[in-house]
Amino acid sequence: MTLVAALWRSRPARVGLAILAVFACVALFGPLFTRDARAFLAEPLEPPSADFWLGTTRQGQDVFARLIVGTRVSLGVGLVVGAVVVLLGSLVGLTAAYFGGWVDDVLSLVVNVFLILPGLPLAVVLAAFLESGPTTIALVLVVTGWAWNARVVRAQALALRRRDFVEAAVALGEHPLRVMVAEILPNMTSIVFSCFIGATTHAIGAQVGLEFLGLGDVSQVTWGTNLFWAVTNQDILTESWWTMLPTGLAIATFGFALVLLNFGIDEVTSPRLRIDPKYRALVGTRNGVLRLTTPVAHEDAALARLPT
Repeated sequence: MTLVAALWRSRPARVGLAILAVFACVALFGPLFTRDARAFLAEPLEPPSADFWLGTTRQGQDVFARLIVGTRVSLGVGLVVGAVVVLLGSLVGLTAAYFGGWVDDVLSLVVNVFLILPGLPLAVVLAAFLESGPTTIALVLVVTGWAWNARVVRAQALALRRRDFVEAAVALGEHPLRVMVAEILPNMTSIVFSCFIGATTHAIGAQVGLEFLGLGDVSQVTWGTNLFWAVTNQDILTESWWTMLPTGLAIATFGFALVLLNFGIDEVTSPRLRIDPKYRALVGTRNGVLRLTTPVAHEDAALARLPT
């Protein structure tokens, strides 16, 4: 059974994947059907209406169009950063754990140097001095975020390095890269996916935060610049909630979907978190606590029907 098929059996994962699919469709196709997000189309600060579903900004721009276009840019930066961070961290962590010795010492030293650097201040400084834009922010987030993933992957790979199936592959003369990719990495699926989800969530939050501080290209339409202009124009003082609330809800919903997907991955890869359907007649949950759903008088009969 593939990982996707297994995830589809998990209710949290199904909900998370459904929400992520909606965001993906919006990011890919939404800008094709919306107005120009930079055009001045109406009176300033018009409330939501039939013509402008989420109202307009102080400059008369369509908030709905800015939300849709911003989704493509912000999700693109988050997913790219998450993928690059996990790829680089996995490469460094696996290499250090597999070869050990001086290779592990050198790579661990590099990782430790990046770990002790203050991530957010460093990101602020780099974003302030480099050319502004989503590409620069993505580069900054990769530089400041890969080391933590390398440390996590290395710790897990060290636990697998001396396992029998890895030693057997080494004894057969398999290339080190193939041993790392084909033997060790598949047994770290949940860790790698968790790192990717965590890196993506952090990247989107950091990107929004940097742009909110004005350290990005404010002429771009992203989730962060939407909030930047809403605060800069002091829309909250005029109770123009529609200029910032939709973007905030989009960020929170996307993060919630990633959390659900992460929980589903843990549920699929950790048997202790799953309840066999054959036991659902006996065991249920209420308020997060396992409870017997079969009457006590019939408990022995129910247990007798369970497989031994």
